[in-house]
Amino acid sequence: MTLPSPTWGRAPSPHPGPAPHAAPAPGPTRWTATAWTSGCSRTTSPGLLSTSPCRTTSSRSSPTTSCHVSAGCGPSTSTTTSSPLRLSVAPQFLPRSLRVADLAANEVTEIFPLTFGEKPALRSVYLHNNQLSNAGLPPDAFRGSEAVATLSLSSNQLSYVPPSLPPSLERLHLQNNLISKVPRGALSRQTHLRELYLQHNQLTDSGLDATTFSKLHRLEYLDLSHNQLAAVPAGLPRTLAVLHLGRNRIRWVEAARLGGLRGLRYLLLQHNQLGATGLPAGALRPLRGLHTLHLYGNRLDRVPQALPRRLRALVLPHNRVAALGARDLTSTPRLAELNLAYNCLASARVHLRAFRRLRALRSLDLAGNQLTQLPSGLPAGLHTLRLQRNQLRTLEPEPLAGLHQLQELSLAHNRLRVGGIGPGTWHELQALQVRGRLVGHTIHRAAPSPLCLLAQLLPWKALKC
Repeated sequence: MTLPSPTWGRAPSPHPGPAPHAAPAPGPTRWTATAWTSGCSRTTSPGLLSTSPCRTTSSRSSPTTSCHVSAGCGPSTSTTTSSPLRLSVAPQFLPRSLRVADLAANEVTEIFPLTFGEKPALRSVYLHNNQLSNAGLPPDAFRGSEAVATLSLSSNQLSYVPPSLPPSLERLHLQNNLISKVPRGALSRQTHLRELYLQHNQLTDSGLDATTFSKLHRLEYLDLSHNQLAAVPAGLPRTLAVLHLGRNRIRWVEAARLGGLRGLRYLLLQHNQLGATGLPAGALRPLRGLHTLHLYGNRLDRVPQALPRRLRALVLPHNRVAALGARDLTSTPRLAELNLAYNCLASARVHLRAFRRLRALRSLDLAGNQLTQLPSGLPAGLHTLRLQRNQLRTLEPEPLAGLHQLQELSLAHNRLRVGGIGPGTWHELQALQVRGRLVGHTIHRAAPSPLCLLAQLLPWKALKC
């Protein structure tokens, strides 16, 4: 499994992880359909389906059908120029030797026991973007198909997780349905499951219980974002590496429900309703392997306390953090990325030693706050410092002294004037790179480079160097 990028400074992707419709590796016998008719399904040799997909044009006198040889069966051919029809019913029989079946993006409302059943070599089934409800999935839909590793049922009309899923599954896509519950035992046999996608559904706390995920002993990736959960689910597998709970209604994180997830690397809680008491001090401390904590768009008024010591990225923009104390960040000495953009930070409430322990910090985002001067005690290893959209009026050399590795400095949309820039402010910023272009400024060639550099960083008009 490919983990998400460890540097999410802003909003993460709503669907991290592999795409549900990713093309399988070439080679296996594959059945692909945009429209299917009984006259098109025939086998020319064992294991090879010669005609799929099928495109049909009909008239009152006689229908005409063209069939495509699918991937893994030779080059594609076509003899029709008409627009393809969409399947509304799945084929009742497909070859026993089938390994990959793709019926995605049709209007299928029903599949049959032998559509995918009794296929011992079947590995991947793609049924996303159809009209399947639970009534259209027979209880023996995958009987005799004990090798199915990937099943995509996303973007259908399922109201609950089907109880007859193949026990061999490794990846299960159920996002973008109408799922409001996971029946007890529905996931009890899928002990090989590694990735489970349940985002964009209608799950509430009552639709899950402590046994829902308890048998998934190999689960690494769980996406429950864009649901209606008010609490972190109970009984989460200890093997989880990524837990996506963004865009729910979570008000409080119960430490006991996360305590066993010592291998968790990414915890995404953005756009919930976490307030002042939503993350009790030490609630996340047992997550010893946590790399990234994403809390974008909550109601937190301070940085959560006693965070895991190995945390590398703390993403807190669009909260209500109004102060940084001397000890607020001391529990995370390995932090490389800190994003506090668009909070309520004022210079008077940022302690002189707030950043003193963050020797590994490389990116600091303080954009969109109420700062009137540069913070003191910035880590010497900073590569990126974002301070745009504050109320900076002066720049003094002391806060920037020693930042020899600084490569990106954003100061746009402040209240800076030439007279507010102290002598020697830019002296040690040898690695700084200017990005963007100068618009509406008058620059002379003989101008001192630091001031011309500043001209490209700030939206001044008629600035003369």
